[in-house]
Amino acid sequence: MSSSKTIRIAILDMYEGTANEGMRGIREIIEAFAVDIHKSIAYDVFDVRGSAEVPGTDYDAYISTGGPGSPLDSAGSLWEQRYFALMESIKRHNRAKPDKPKHVFLICHSFQVFCRYYGLGHVSKRKSTSFGVMPCHKTDAGQHDPLLRSLDDPFWVVDSRDYQLTQPDLDKIEAGGGSVLCIEKHRPHVKLERAVMAIRFDDAFFGTQFHPEADASGMRMYLLRDDKKKLVIDKFGEKKYWDMLEHLTDPDKIMLTHNTVLPRFLMQALRHKLTEVAS
Repeated sequence: MSSSKTIRIAILDMYEGTANEGMRGIREIIEAFAVDIHKSIAYDVFDVRGSAEVPGTDYDAYISTGGPGSPLDSAGSLWEQRYFALMESIKRHNRAKPDKPKHVFLICHSFQVFCRYYGLGHVSKRKSTSFGVMPCHKTDAGQHDPLLRSLDDPFWVVDSRDYQLTQPDLDKIEAGGGSVLCIEKHRPHVKLERAVMAIRFDDAFFGTQFHPEADASGMRMYLLRDDKKKLVIDKFGEKKYWDMLEHLTDPDKIMLTHNTVLPRFLMQALRHKLTEVAS
């Protein structure tokens, strides 16, 4: 049994055994955060989609990862039943103990599944894969959200998805205490709806369509793969491809997002626990 003063994070692994850079990025952000605050943080990984593993509500924060495949086809599966039972348990805990909420961060596939399950918008397959280093535009709410407000508008993100959330149900999102925070690049000449890129669902639940855990080394590895290089060049042209590689070394682009969003989530999520540990 862990000490009541141990800081514990649950990583909900949605990769279904697929090799990825996301898990490395999340682990490294947690470990760097622990060094920054001079505290020991324990984290456990749960194979949600592969083994239908979910934690209890005894963790201090939860990070639910991206992953491959369709966010539509798993509706009604055993892992979804257990996953959303956990989400509901966390919500009940937060209502019962609003002074000590459990915080949840949802990334990409988790974000899509969550929005589909709660009917927060239209989740659908894109006409083509979105992959690369992209600008992301804030809404008015995004300008002031504590996780995003220090970032530029637009700010830069790593995007990697075949699905998207459009037509957000703003009434339902706002009724739950949330707001849409940013959308993908605004292109008036393209007659396609802009996908939602981040939502604050309430004070404790936050989700992004982009990958805030992505860093320069991981993204460089992907961009240098022949299939990813072809994907970007076919869609955006060769100049855009080389621009993306150049952006990786810019401290004001994806590394700023990497160093801001999840670390600020951890600070917000763990502030009550950090006070307890210090006392």
